[in-house]
Amino acid sequence: MAKKTLKKIHSILGDKEIYWVGDGFPVRTLFAYPNLGPLLSPFLMLDYAGPKQFDSADEQRGVGEHPHRGFETITIVYSGEIDHRDSAGGGGHIGPGDVQWMTAGSGVVHEEFHSSDFTQQGGLLEIVQLWVNLPQKDKLTKPRYQSIENEQIPVLSFANNSGQMRVIAGHYDNVIGPAQTFSPMNIWDLQLKADNMFHFELAEKDTAVLVILSGTVGIAGEKNLLKSAEVAIFERAGSQLVLEAMTNVKALLLSGEPINEPIVGSGPFVMNTAEEIHQARMDYQTGKMGHLS
Repeated sequence: MAKKTLKKIHSILGDKEIYWVGDGFPVRTLFAYPNLGPLLSPFLMLDYAGPKQFDSADEQRGVGEHPHRGFETITIVYSGEIDHRDSAGGGGHIGPGDVQWMTAGSGVVHEEFHSSDFTQQGGLLEIVQLWVNLPQKDKLTKPRYQSIENEQIPVLSFANNSGQMRVIAGHYDNVIGPAQTFSPMNIWDLQLKADNMFHFELAEKDTAVLVILSGTVGIAGEKNLLKSAEVAIFERAGSQLVLEAMTNVKALLLSGEPINEPIVGSGPFVMNTAEEIHQARMDYQTGKMGHLS
């Protein structure tokens, strides 16, 4: 039997600069595909919005009508409430613990705003939005909307009450997450208590990305500590990941089978060729992706 080896870090990323998406989402982009696309695949980008305290207001804050094609957006709410509406008829309300999984596919126009209650009451907003690529054969699939409520997501407790994991997509041991995906991937939402070690088994040659939202983590075989709003992208070789929580930690562990295809993106569109990007712009401008009434 082959000896299991640790995954080694390829890159550590982090962006402390905050920019606004619309007037509702103060965002840090923790990783993005233009520089590391093949290494990140099937993942494209991750934006971390907040934590940000909002005062009460009369008008809903957020981002208005805009298009997407060729990939999926996964929105995970830690605090706050968001309303979504799209041109394919998808939409809903997501609050703490909920996940919104939108497949843009052939093209969709959508908007995202703070909910009416959150707008009126104010409060803490903390959200992650992850972009996941679609294989070429599924780029123009029919748009789909999955509203995954907190209660639908299985929760696993680690030994000795040292933390827990929510399995949003993929599986952990025999526990299967509720999200439907187009390529094999795992999205694990972790809460780790300080002064504990955690061992994870990942598929050999899969992409692996660790996103630290808060706290500090040590990684076996590595000198550098990973801190809040930092990301470790791992080499494909190896199947073991061992973490030491130096403090209480909130994190996402992403892994998945790479999509070994060209990645060509421009703004809200991610396709395989420049010609397909041009077509996406034309289709949006001519209303083929629909509009919000």
